[in-house]
Amino acid sequence: MDIIEYAENELRRFDENPFNCVDSLILSQFAYFQFDDLIPGIESKAPFVRIGDLFKAEYFSSMLNGLFFIEKNRRLFFAMAASPRFRDIKINYYVSKLDYDSEKQFSAVTYFLPDGTYFVAYRGTDMSFIGWKEDFNMVYKSPIPSQEEGVEYLNTVAKKTTGSIRVGGHSKGGNIAVYSSMFCGSSARDRIIAVYSHDGPGFREDVFKSSDFKKIKDRIHKIIPQSSIIGMLLQIQENYRVVESKRIGIMQHDPFSWVIENGDFKYTKTVASSSLNVNYTINQWLSKISDEKRELFIDALYNVINSTNAKSVSDLSQIHIRDFAAVLKSFRSIDKETRQFVIQTIRELVVLYVKNLNPLSKKESSIIDSSLRSE
Repeated sequence: MDIIEYAENELRRFDENPFNCVDSLILSQFAYFQFDDLIPGIESKAPFVRIGDLFKAEYFSSMLNGLFFIEKNRRLFFAMAASPRFRDIKINYYVSKLDYDSEKQFSAVTYFLPDGTYFVAYRGTDMSFIGWKEDFNMVYKSPIPSQEEGVEYLNTVAKKTTGSIRVGGHSKGGNIAVYSSMFCGSSARDRIIAVYSHDGPGFREDVFKSSDFKKIKDRIHKIIPQSSIIGMLLQIQENYRVVESKRIGIMQHDPFSWVIENGDFKYTKTVASSSLNVNYTINQWLSKISDEKRELFIDALYNVINSTNAKSVSDLSQIHIRDFAAVLKSFRSIDKETRQFVIQTIRELVVLYVKNLNPLSKKESSIIDSSLRSE
């Protein structure tokens, strides 16, 4: 069973079957939908909107615009709008921002659940290159703009509401959910009963050493798939549980691939050795270079991609041969020292990965996995 089948078949209301991690993933996935002109903004005093009331044919095109896996998202929405579990959930305080100057892609929405609690959901990385660039910025910069905006958003929602709050998100949204819960005001933090990070990246070491992390550590529910790449990024990880996935490799980041059994995720003991190897390789690389060089590497690669004038992942499908000439020209136009540094860095990453490629023994995997969980 996947999240679509769960939404289609789980008909019990929240007073019959309490909110769980699968519900959190579904609402986090729904946060990817485009709610412009459909859901009131953070400054609006308009009332919340029922999910069931969004089920209008004229809304479908705009809500699904630009999403990965459009047909799966359509089926999920249809199931939610029909389900007695989800259709009466209300939505408000929708925010969606894309700022090229500050390299920020941020979106969030707040759900009011029938059990009287609120769920603040942060959108993960969308199809915009700015969103991906902001993700990569995490390796040398903390906080990133979306994390700061996430804190402000959570504080604002807390002032506008009463009652318990859950916070969550998928991918970068999960990272923002944890960060915002750490650094929001104490009055908001005291009302948080759970934080959900669905394959969200970890953090730099200084974040985990803060006293703010300790204040919410026991409320974090981090879930990653067996071959997690995104959720294992950065040096330090929250405690996590591992869910089985129907896909392979990085495609397990797709929430629609996560396996559900008996109303909960189907968990497994550890992540795959291949995922641990990638994580180990990246961490080795990060430990060897300064923040300044990390920034130089990421900016150089981004500028090369930017030379195509593509603004989103979908735009890449429209690239022609002449665009590759522009890419090559852009790379050659980088100053010699930076160009050599980028080539050398890529070479070192490949060498490190090959060096770490030998399959880990079960004992080695267990040791690495346990150390990552307990950091």
